[in-house]
Amino acid sequence: MPLTMNKDVFITCAVTGSGSTQDRSPHVPRSPEQIADSAIKAAKAGAAVVHCHVRDPETGAPSRDLKLYRELTDRVRSADVDVVLNLTAGMGGDIVFGGVESPFPTIDGTDMVGASERVAHIAECLPEICTLDCGTMNFAEADYVMTNTPGMLTAMGSMMTKLGVKPEIEAFDTGHLWYAKQLVADGVLEPDALVQLCMGVPWGAPDDLNTFMAMVNNVPDSWTFSGFGLGRNQMAYVAASVLAGGNVRVGLEDNLWLDKGVLAENYQLVERARGIIEAMGARVIGPDEVRKKLNLTKREPRS
Repeated sequence: MPLTMNKDVFITCAVTGSGSTQDRSPHVPRSPEQIADSAIKAAKAGAAVVHCHVRDPETGAPSRDLKLYRELTDRVRSADVDVVLNLTAGMGGDIVFGGVESPFPTIDGTDMVGASERVAHIAECLPEICTLDCGTMNFAEADYVMTNTPGMLTAMGSMMTKLGVKPEIEAFDTGHLWYAKQLVADGVLEPDALVQLCMGVPWGAPDDLNTFMAMVNNVPDSWTFSGFGLGRNQMAYVAASVLAGGNVRVGLEDNLWLDKGVLAENYQLVERARGIIEAMGARVIGPDEVRKKLNLTKREPRS
């Protein structure tokens, strides 16, 4: 399939994530204030979209606390720079089994709740975008499974659509794209879907270019896609995604390093990505153009 390079690219900054990175770099933000400040700096550096999780401000552990999401949302929306807010809805589907000989009962780290609770902060904060992890997979650690059943995805996707929040489909493998297309066919998601191709996350799609292009070639023409590679290949995937016709994602959720031995801040990763995009002859677009492209409605700060 011939490549059609994207000439108008938006950058998403994945600000903090939910992985155990909080003690591996001093730049991984924990509190809502720190996460918002990092997101705002990323926006000023050229990110049109900021993808945010929240963490326990004291421990840095991942959290689903509505108050933390509300504070983060208010801080981002009242900032002196415009940016599209994308909140995760990936929490609440985590199973950590007890071990290969006695998987039950599950152990610490398990966090399984219903669809309404997984989407409660989305209903409360009404971001313009929220993520929908479109499948179940073994996820890095030996006995941890990220769980997203077809029934759960149908329920959550329906709630997001009814709220007027655009789901960003997170596709960690080709089968996730297959089911995402079924959600569109079933009317759960709108036909102009948004998808993030997540490459190199153990044990999803490996980050080789053959697999990436297999993912790209399975994205319908009416959809908008972004792509990222985990860790050291983050910047290589900036170029690869643009060349393949997509948009890009960088940030501390996916990669802690700017250069060998140099820990990054989010805004620095955005600046590096912007330089690559512009050196390729493409243009980095801002939040207003993203809203028009994705049919988003800007949300105003609470009065």
